[in-house]
Amino acid sequence: MDNELIAIFGYNSMSFELIAQLIEKQNPLVILDDDPIKIEQAEQKNLPTQLLDYRQDNDLISLGIGSEVKTLFCFLEHDSENVFLTLSARALDKQLNIISIVNDPDAAEKLLAAGANKIIDPYEICSNKVYQLLTKPSITWILDQAVFGRADLHMAEITIPVHSVLDQTLTSQLSLNKRYNLFLVGVVDKELGDKLYFSLGEQDHTLDVGDILVILGANRDIRKFKKEIGVFE
Repeated sequence: MDNELIAIFGYNSMSFELIAQLIEKQNPLVILDDDPIKIEQAEQKNLPTQLLDYRQDNDLISLGIGSEVKTLFCFLEHDSENVFLTLSARALDKQLNIISIVNDPDAAEKLLAAGANKIIDPYEICSNKVYQLLTKPSITWILDQAVFGRADLHMAEITIPVHSVLDQTLTSQLSLNKRYNLFLVGVVDKELGDKLYFSLGEQDHTLDVGDILVILGANRDIRKFKKEIGVFE
């Protein structure tokens, strides 16, 4: 992908590591999102960004789909958005290299049918790390380096404290990505044992005091979230 323009749709916790690695390797790239707040966040970090609506073919063409852009990463928050973007981009460029994240494993076939060259399933990456984090914390550092590759992206277990604002809250109401740039991997419901219930593809879950949230994100964002829900260290 060297010296080829790379377009990354979606500025969120799932694309942060990709962006960091591409910049470190000096790959020419542009970050796209239709949320002005996220674009502003990226600009504050001096990242190459552009506010763009992926639903408009003319905007995709002006970006360089079908000409300058050779690789497209679809890291939008919903599978339906990534499927739509993949379909639109593939129609504009039959040779475009399209790589998409999948939020629900059941959507993988739809993305491939839409024209994606490769699917990234965060469960395949996160599930192994979560298991080690919950059962063998001593090797977490090794997994951090081997799987995630950066020290500023971490998994964290957060136990919901007494009198927390999260007590009796649904997981669908957390909006971790939008509010904190965090990704909810899953929940350990202490009333049901120590099994981790993944957030993707699972039914909505009502949180209780004592439940454990397993989240992925930067330390500063994790600390902010902890403070706001009443966890003080």
